[in-house]
Amino acid sequence: MAAALLVAGCASPLPIGTLVTQVKLPAAGGDGVVPRSALKRGVSECKSYFGMVAVGDASVDTAVRAGRITKIHYVDWEADNILGIIGTYRCVVYGE
Repeated sequence: MAAALLVAGCASPLPIGTLVTQVKLPAAGGDGVVPRSALKRGVSECKSYFGMVAVGDASVDTAVRAGRITKIHYVDWEADNILGIIGTYRCVVYGE
């Protein structure tokens, strides 16, 4: 059983820790040309509870509206999860 838990994340295309996951990854997005200091930031998120229930809206559209962004420069993805009990997943959009 313990061995199964340790190798459970091996085939994932994303870095997922068996006990703790705390990552920031690029997702997609525009040209990425504007300096970070000139960018607006919009965030959307969803939550997972016990790996059984997931709720929320972590879409790019929701993040764009939250940041009042009209031109997307790039998009990042963030995940925080501890023991599969509570996970928070965010879409972060940067733009003008």
